[in-house]
Amino acid sequence: MNTSIVGRHIKLTDAIKDYINSSISAFEKYNLDIISVASIVSADEKQGKKSFTFEFTLNIANIDTVVVKQRDKDLYSAIDIAVDRVSKVLRRHHDKISAHKATKLSELELTEVQDKIAQELERFEDEIIPQRLTSYKPIDIEEALEDLKNSTAQFKVFYDKDDNMRVLYKANVAGKFGLY
Repeated sequence: MNTSIVGRHIKLTDAIKDYINSSISAFEKYNLDIISVASIVSADEKQGKKSFTFEFTLNIANIDTVVVKQRDKDLYSAIDIAVDRVSKVLRRHHDKISAHKATKLSELELTEVQDKIAQELERFEDEIIPQRLTSYKPIDIEEALEDLKNSTAQFKVFYDKDDNMRVLYKANVAGKFGLY
């Protein structure tokens, strides 16, 4: 991480530089890829009142640039408030990354999925008999109709030539069939 400290209209002492560097080192705990941190300290005097403006500019990989400006009468309190504001931004981003890890079905263990299906089927085992599709290749509607006529099944699930899943079923009227 590259760091730079610039003073405008103020002479930067070693104590101020050390304080800023120790504040910047607190950003490392968020484990983000911080490319550079630029710190700008400026002194303003308006109407006889002296105030300090402190600015952090952070370049973080995969995020837009984070810029935080803070003005206060005391330079150290301006630095502390700016550090708190930057820490809040970094913490939110860190939490977003760590909490939103997408899990794909391929990453799930197959046995977990099978166990869940088996548990669901056990609840309804008196009513539901699981069946497997015999063919996943597309077939014509006429071919599916012939298969259903020649079997004792009440319906046939298949993929048509347009790759749509279809259900062909025996209607209550004799010799008639329905198609979803």
